[in-house]
Amino acid sequence: MDGTVSVKPGKRTESLDDVAQWQYRGNLCITHALVCLMKAHHTKSLGDLGVLKVQCNLFEQGYIPCIPLTEHAPYDLVACDESGCKRIQVKTRSLSTTGTISVRFQSSWAGKNGTHMVDWKKDSLDLVAVYCPETDACYYFDHTRFGRTVTLRVKTSKNNQAKKIHLANDYLRVP
Repeated sequence: MDGTVSVKPGKRTESLDDVAQWQYRGNLCITHALVCLMKAHHTKSLGDLGVLKVQCNLFEQGYIPCIPLTEHAPYDLVACDESGCKRIQVKTRSLSTTGTISVRFQSSWAGKNGTHMVDWKKDSLDLVAVYCPETDACYYFDHTRFGRTVTLRVKTSKNNQAKKIHLANDYLRVP
């Protein structure tokens, strides 16, 4: 071995730092490409991306992410650590033009009798995780602290309002 590392077939680099930079840029490009493809495809694909991103983020925070054996559970994931397990509902939400991410605490589905919407039962899950493709970040909160919806602010508001604002950066860690 000559001390160089192969990143791609036919391309050589001098250090592992170069490899790390390529992997970081490559992962961002892959994520961006997946999001672009999925926007043109199906909402379930975007939901799957959100669940995958949350699983990775939970693992990075020291949790073991587990998937229920049925899609009919009121939660998408279970995250376990030494203190116990948390039932998590995952939502994928885009950043609005005003710099916010809004989440309604409802489930919806389409059936032969039309579209149905049902409010979540407060005791059916422990946390909500929201993945935002535009920020490539996951946000976590206890939905019982809010009413029927929550809005997380990513960008500063035009009027610089500071009261009664939920800054998205305050929700980057599992509570």
